[in-house]
Amino acid sequence: MTPLFSRSGSGRKGLIPLICGALAAGGLAAAGTAALAPGAASASSHREAPLISGTPQYDNTDLYAFVSPDKPDTTTIVANWIPFEDPAGGPNFYTFADDAQYDIHIDSNGDAQDDLTFRYTFKTHTKNGNTFLYNTGPVTSLDDPDLNVTQTYDIEVIRSKNHHVVSKSKMVRNAPVAPSNVGKASMPQYAKLREQAIQKSASGAATFAGQADDPFFLDLRVFDLLYGGNLSEVGRDTLKGYNVNTIALQVPTSLIRESADQPVVGIWSTTQRRNAQGYFSQVSRLGNPLVNEVVNPQKDKDRFNASQPAYDAQFLKNVTNPELPKLIEGIYKIKAPAEPRNDLVDVFLKGVKGLNQPPNVKPSEQLRLNTSIKPAMHPKRLGVLDGDNAGFPNGRRLTDDVVDEALQVVEGELVGSKNDLGDAVDKNDKKFEKYFPYVAEPTAGSRGKLAKGTTAGADVRSALGDALQPASASGGSDNTVLIAGSAAAGAAGVLLIGTAFGWWRRRMQRPY
Repeated sequence: MTPLFSRSGSGRKGLIPLICGALAAGGLAAAGTAALAPGAASASSHREAPLISGTPQYDNTDLYAFVSPDKPDTTTIVANWIPFEDPAGGPNFYTFADDAQYDIHIDSNGDAQDDLTFRYTFKTHTKNGNTFLYNTGPVTSLDDPDLNVTQTYDIEVIRSKNHHVVSKSKMVRNAPVAPSNVGKASMPQYAKLREQAIQKSASGAATFAGQADDPFFLDLRVFDLLYGGNLSEVGRDTLKGYNVNTIALQVPTSLIRESADQPVVGIWSTTQRRNAQGYFSQVSRLGNPLVNEVVNPQKDKDRFNASQPAYDAQFLKNVTNPELPKLIEGIYKIKAPAEPRNDLVDVFLKGVKGLNQPPNVKPSEQLRLNTSIKPAMHPKRLGVLDGDNAGFPNGRRLTDDVVDEALQVVEGELVGSKNDLGDAVDKNDKKFEKYFPYVAEPTAGSRGKLAKGTTAGADVRSALGDALQPASASGGSDNTVLIAGSAAAGAAGVLLIGTAFGWWRRRMQRPY
C-alpha cells in the first residue's frame, strides 16, 4: 500500500479550566507590580508519577491542540515524550520505544470515549552493530549511510464506538524519524534533516516525528517548598536547553470533528507498552497540562496513567477538594477559596459553556478544542483569561502560558478572587516556527563553535580522507572509525579516538 504521505522538500476576558494544581504561590512585587509568584507546578507531565518516572521512553510530557494558524481548515496536534533530554546524552541518543503504541485519541461527541485514534508505532534500524556510534560521520540526509541508528514509523487510524473497534486502516507506512541533534560536526545542516522528516499529503494532512526543543516553559524549582518558601527561587526557565521527542499531526478538521454544527473535539494522548504476557497495557496518559502532577495525590497517580476518561469520576474529590490552595495558604498566607470547588469541576471536566463545551457532555479530563474558532492574529499568552478565545483552555497553543493561567484560576479567579500570579517565565527560550511542525529545532549536543580551522561536515571528512569508511546498509565493514572534532596546529584537526575490531587487531598485532 502506498503511504498517504510523501517526503516534503519545502513548504511552508473569559474563563479557564482547572489545571487544578499548578504548584505555585504568589507574592507581591515591589512598587505594586504583578506578583513574581512561584509559578505552577512540575513541567506539565514530566516525571509526574512513580512508575512512569522510571521509564522515560513511554512518558507523555505535554499535549497541544490548535487550529493551524497558516492553514485554518486543519487542526494540529503536538504530543511530546521523554522529558529532560540532555542534548549531549550519547552515545545512545533518544529514540521512541519499539515495544510501544503512541496514541492520539479524539472524542468528537463529548461522550468521554475515543471515536478516532491515531496510533504511531516505531521500528529501530541499525546499519552497523559493530560500533557504539549513533553516527559514523557527518550526516547530510536521512538516508546518509553515516547515520547508523535510524527509526521509521507507521500510523494506524482506528475508528471506535462504545469502546469497540469498528475499523482500522494504515495512514502512513515507514515514514522516517528525524534523528537526535548530535552536534554541529555530526549534523551540520540539521534543519534539512527535519524538513526531510516532514511527510505531507495532497489532502492537506502532514505528520512529523523526531526530536524538538521542549516547548514548555516554567520555573520548576517549585518542589523546594514552593520556591524556597520565600520566593528566592523564581524566574528561570528550568527546561531551557532540554529536548523532547515530538509527534506532530496536522489533519483536515473535517476528519476529526462530528460536524460543522458540533465542532468541539476532546483530545488526549496515551502510551501503551507491551507487557511480559505480550499484551499492550496503558502506562501514561495526558490531556490538560499539570493534572497528574498536582491534582492527583501519590496514591492515584499511577492509576490515572492507566485509566480512561470514561472512568474519571473516581478522581472527582481531587478536584473538589484540591491540595494546592491549602499549601499556598500555609506557606504564603494567601487564603484558599472555599470548598467544594464546583467552579473548577464545571470548567475543567466539561469545557467552558458557550466556548468549548460539547452538548450532552460526560465530564472527563480531556483537552477540548472548538475547531470553529479562527486562529488569533496576535495570540495572547493568557489565552481565554485575557479575551483570546483561540487559546488555552480552548485547546492549547505552544505559546500559551498555562502555568500562569492555571495558577490564577486555582487561586480563585472564577469565584471573585482576582489575582495576577505567575512564575516570571512568560515565554519559551526559543521562537516557535510559523509552519508545521511549529515546534522549535532541538538544541544541539555541541553548543560552542567548531574547532579553529574546521567547518562542519566537509572539512571533517576531508581531513580523514580514506580513513573514514561509513557503515554500509548491509551491516558495515570492520573498518568503521570513531571521530571527534579537535583542534590541531595549522590543520583541521580530527582526532581518531578508536576503530572497529578488525582494524585494531591488525595494528596491535595481538590476538583479541
